[in-house]
Amino acid sequence: MNRQFGIGAALVAASLIAFPASAFEGPELYEGEQALYDAAVKEGMVVSFDTGPTWANWAAQFKAFQTRYPGVEMVYNDLGSAATVVALDKAKNRPQADTAYYFAASALDAAAKGVVEDFDPVNFDKLPEPFRHESGQWFTIHTLNVAFLVNTKLVENVPESWADLLKPEYKNAIVYQDPRSTGQGQVVAFAAAFGNGGDMDNVQPGIDYLGELTKAGNVLRTVGTTPYAQFLKGEIPIWIGYENDGLKAKHLDGMGDDIAVVMPAEASAAAPYAISLVKNGPNPNAGKLWLNFVMTEMGQGIFAEGFVRPSVPGVVLPESVADKLPDAPQLQPIDIVKATARKAEIDAGWAKAVLGQ
Repeated sequence: MNRQFGIGAALVAASLIAFPASAFEGPELYEGEQALYDAAVKEGMVVSFDTGPTWANWAAQFKAFQTRYPGVEMVYNDLGSAATVVALDKAKNRPQADTAYYFAASALDAAAKGVVEDFDPVNFDKLPEPFRHESGQWFTIHTLNVAFLVNTKLVENVPESWADLLKPEYKNAIVYQDPRSTGQGQVVAFAAAFGNGGDMDNVQPGIDYLGELTKAGNVLRTVGTTPYAQFLKGEIPIWIGYENDGLKAKHLDGMGDDIAVVMPAEASAAAPYAISLVKNGPNPNAGKLWLNFVMTEMGQGIFAEGFVRPSVPGVVLPESVADKLPDAPQLQPIDIVKATARKAEIDAGWAKAVLGQ
């Protein structure tokens, strides 16, 4: 599943209904929630950039937020990660947004441009260090994770490991995204590195592995866009892609038992998706209320219901998805600062190992 870029900058109101201010039901989710809500109600809305409702279960987050906090209207757009940073930078003298969501590489850009500010939300200190800016200018709220998506109608023996994929039985069976032009392709390169003895400081084992996969004749093709539709049509035996796409195909888009979603046994990569409080945003208290909400156990569970893994360790998953997102201790977090520094090395190394260029 790819983010859609350039959809338009028009803001969309998730609800136009005005609610009277009141206390939310039940106890506080965290200390100070009621006081922050009271301040947010005076502002009346939160403007959330790049939280398109069809991505990562944002629609359910909007609904839960407005149910808990009557009187705080939710307004959003769906620009795409890179375009969001451009929009924040253009409007930095008169910011329109209160919060901004993006692939973590774009969060680095936003911090560098000075358009976001420090904020430590609920559960901030529980995040692995690679998943947060040291002073909270961005922090990871969920991950996308590399898995093998296997069409069991086309593949007799489901591969369980990176080593398995090198077997002759998978000749002309494997598709993945080109790391030179796609973020997912970069993440696949790191996942392959993690699974073959590499780490954030040594991605060469991943490059070498992808080269071996091509030399073995097992790669059907590499692609420049997400091949989700082709996978659903039965045109791809094995897709090295994102776990959430596989779970969506299995549970929502009709593949059922015709797909196996496998986290490779040796190791895999967890790619961070982050959010920030916009500097000098028009509704700072509502922005903080929103960011805290998505980092509570309730908010993290809503992400899980959209088949993306929560970023906060130890969150108890809702029963509806607990068996669909089993523990995966072999997942390793991507340090986006180091990953960004390695992009040119991956691009050149992959072209040489896979294409002979």
